[in-house]
Amino acid sequence: MYVLSAIASLATLGLVLGWLLAIAAKYLKVESNPIVEELEALMPGSQCGQCGFPGCRPAAEAIANGEAPITVCPPGGSALAEQFAALLGVSIDLSNFEEPEFLIAKVSEDTCTGCTRCFKVCPTDAIVGAAKQIHAVVADACTGCQKCIDVCPTECLQMHKPEVTLRNWRWQKPLPELAGAPA
Repeated sequence: MYVLSAIASLATLGLVLGWLLAIAAKYLKVESNPIVEELEALMPGSQCGQCGFPGCRPAAEAIANGEAPITVCPPGGSALAEQFAALLGVSIDLSNFEEPEFLIAKVSEDTCTGCTRCFKVCPTDAIVGAAKQIHAVVADACTGCQKCIDVCPTECLQMHKPEVTLRNWRWQKPLPELAGAPA
């Protein structure tokens, strides 16, 4: 009998508190700028910090407020900058914009001690391994933020160009002198 009354009282308490939370969520909702929401949705979402902001949301807020340039996101490159310009209705000149070279981290198995410092700071969980075991980098998940390089005590992590596979191969842009040449 006591068990049933305890279950009933906990169920009633749960329903009442859930109802109160639903009301609070409806009436105490904080409205945010829809442009910030759209900018953040376009960003990679890896919270890598390469832009100088602690994550994609603060970077989107800074872009929307005009406190950061449209080209602030290195992983997004010029394609993301063009999307930002179209969304914000501003013109952008990318002729002098140099596309950042994409590099990924690679672990030197000879010097890795398995200290786990690197995968604790990796924002995308691209580094896998266990304590006192050699770690590895999942190339598809690495954004090249270099946070792991800064904390590695044995300097076993270096940045390298990713290996070209069928999955990441891209057609090379034509050379400017050949683009206008007749065939």
